[in-house]
Amino acid sequence: MQRCLLERTVGFPENLNWFTIQHAKPRSIPPSIVNSFTCAAKSFFATAHNGASFSESLQLYSSLIQQCIGIKSITCITKIQSHALKRGFHHSLGNKLIDAYLKCGSVVYARKVFDEVPHRHIVAWNSMIASYIRNGRSKEAIEIYQRMVPDGILPDEFTFSSVFKAFSDLGLVHEGQRAHGQSVVLGVGVSNVFVGSTLVDMYAKFGKMRDARLVSDQVVGKDVVLFTALIVGYSHHGEDGESLQVFRNMTKKGIEANEYTLSSVLVCCGNLEDLTSGRLIHGLIVKAGLESAVASQTSLLTMYSRCGLVDDSLKVFRQFINPNQVTWTSVIVGLVQNGREEIALLKFRQMLRSSITPNSFTLSSILRACSSLAMLEQGKQIHAIVMKFGLDIDKYVGAALIDFYGKCGSTEIASSVFNGLLEVDVVSVNSMIYSYAQNGFGHEALQLFNGMKDTGLEPNNVTWLGVLSACNNAGLLEEGCHIFSSARNSGNIELTKDHYACMVDLLGRAGRLKEAEMLINQVNISDVVIWRTLLSACRIHGDVEMAKRVMNRVIDLAPEDGGTHVLLSNLYASTGNWSKVIEMKSAMREMRLKKNPAMSWVDVEREIHTFMAGDWSHPNFRDIREKLEELIEKVKELGYVPDTRFVLQDLDEEKKIRSLYYHSEKLAVAFALWRSNYKNTTIRILKNLRICGDCHTWMKFVSKIVGRDIIARDVKRFHHFRNGLCSCGDYW
Repeated sequence: MQRCLLERTVGFPENLNWFTIQHAKPRSIPPSIVNSFTCAAKSFFATAHNGASFSESLQLYSSLIQQCIGIKSITCITKIQSHALKRGFHHSLGNKLIDAYLKCGSVVYARKVFDEVPHRHIVAWNSMIASYIRNGRSKEAIEIYQRMVPDGILPDEFTFSSVFKAFSDLGLVHEGQRAHGQSVVLGVGVSNVFVGSTLVDMYAKFGKMRDARLVSDQVVGKDVVLFTALIVGYSHHGEDGESLQVFRNMTKKGIEANEYTLSSVLVCCGNLEDLTSGRLIHGLIVKAGLESAVASQTSLLTMYSRCGLVDDSLKVFRQFINPNQVTWTSVIVGLVQNGREEIALLKFRQMLRSSITPNSFTLSSILRACSSLAMLEQGKQIHAIVMKFGLDIDKYVGAALIDFYGKCGSTEIASSVFNGLLEVDVVSVNSMIYSYAQNGFGHEALQLFNGMKDTGLEPNNVTWLGVLSACNNAGLLEEGCHIFSSARNSGNIELTKDHYACMVDLLGRAGRLKEAEMLINQVNISDVVIWRTLLSACRIHGDVEMAKRVMNRVIDLAPEDGGTHVLLSNLYASTGNWSKVIEMKSAMREMRLKKNPAMSWVDVEREIHTFMAGDWSHPNFRDIREKLEELIEKVKELGYVPDTRFVLQDLDEEKKIRSLYYHSEKLAVAFALWRSNYKNTTIRILKNLRICGDCHTWMKFVSKIVGRDIIARDVKRFHHFRNGLCSCGDYW
């Protein structure tokens, strides 16, 4: 009866013997009768082996193992292994059992057999190494590899093609180089494209692109895998131009690119902002029929975003049927990078409604959008989402939160987030220093900077720039000079034009214009931003003669720079030289240069309202004007006197005063107070230019009469107005 069950189970005819089992095609065995099958097998083996030779019995066992592989039954294999062990066939079947366990997905059972079998075939060694790597256990794969030679087994091309990946996964540079040397000694040449491709990939991941290129040059019959490894390697290490050159060489050799090659090259085009090459690659993708592939679509929208073509990027995004987390993140990052923060927030909400979980990159980017718009309430909601998904301990999200709260003027919350981080690194410290710098907390920034070495962190270029900015915004001249001198003498960093511009600004605003000019001439920096910074300082202190000299330098560097002409025009206006103002404006018209209009934004009840000077287009303009007139009368009683020096137009005194009353920041404050008249919330203003000196004085008085905090963020820094005082100490 048991024999009949076995026949019925495996589907063999009545004259069952080792020959028919050996040549039978594997068939699917119902799981419900697997146990019965193994019991029947035991009974059959008890009699079948009596008349069979050793080799015949091995083939019979092998056939049954193949049947078990067909149904992916580890239980079945273990029972056959147990029976073979009792019959003395265990070691002879070792390599087949290892293969069976691996094909059924059990590395643990395979390793047990591997360790017990005395004579392992090289195929078994290679299978174990490859399986460990596939399961993310590269350390154990290397351990197996290192046992081969002592056990008398020489690695072959399959061994090296696997183990090179293990070394790259673990970043073991020296060990990987030794393995490369061993492959050469054993005659496994890198001319083999299979070995060469993995070796190129290993060196690329190590950042050793010169070695990767040398290996690539030795490979005979290069294929798309090798070229793609080289392209990705160059791209990951910032050599996108080299990546494109490798791609061109590949196409010249007639090798057809696959989806991953084209996607990688598109990333390079985006990094280089090479729209021409990007469109050509897009054409190749369409021609190859890969336009609907997820990797290609994601790379396309990223490329168009980095080239500034947001609409093209969104067009690609709309072609996705079911965008995944990477795709949503890519489109959101692109929108934020191109100043489309409102659309980015809309896409983020759509992403959440689509039940797609954001990752740390998504949340970091959307927090950047909120900080750009100074949208505190929306950012707090994002913070809650961060907490919900347990990403508050992520250092990248943590740095983004610190930056967000800092740019919204909430330095206390930024500090709280910073203190709550489990892992503090240079990025998070830089974010906190910059938060202090923007909000005028120079001493706190210096304290954090000085304490970095106690935590084992070394300041980088961004750190030095942040602490210099903190000194600049807080008017800490001596401290800033000391910091700058330390940076120049440290020998660990190379000062950039941004560091020098910050120092020139610090000296210039302190009235030390000659020192600032000497510093620029000393380092011989031909940069329009630095000279324009000095020109701005000349305007603050009314030094017309130096301004003319600086103006000539700026025009030599950038003849059509509109910002320079605006600065000099404002300087002439502030000194009452209206003929020169007319001359400058005439020159600007001839050059078709336009001055950016002053604009202010205010967030009231989750709505952003925009104001321009003297613009009454707002639907509530009558209420705004009434509130503004009321505020002006009240602040006059406290001693406010309009400062007409900040009117840069040739008007009579009365008109200058009326002009001051309707500056964009005053309109924004009046609107916010009218809409929230019975609330005690902080008013937050965002301005695209430097805050006007008269408006600065006016807002100090307003904060006192209404008992409300006003936080104004201009293009340079924050001003916290409270009870008639400003956090900047009237230094900006």
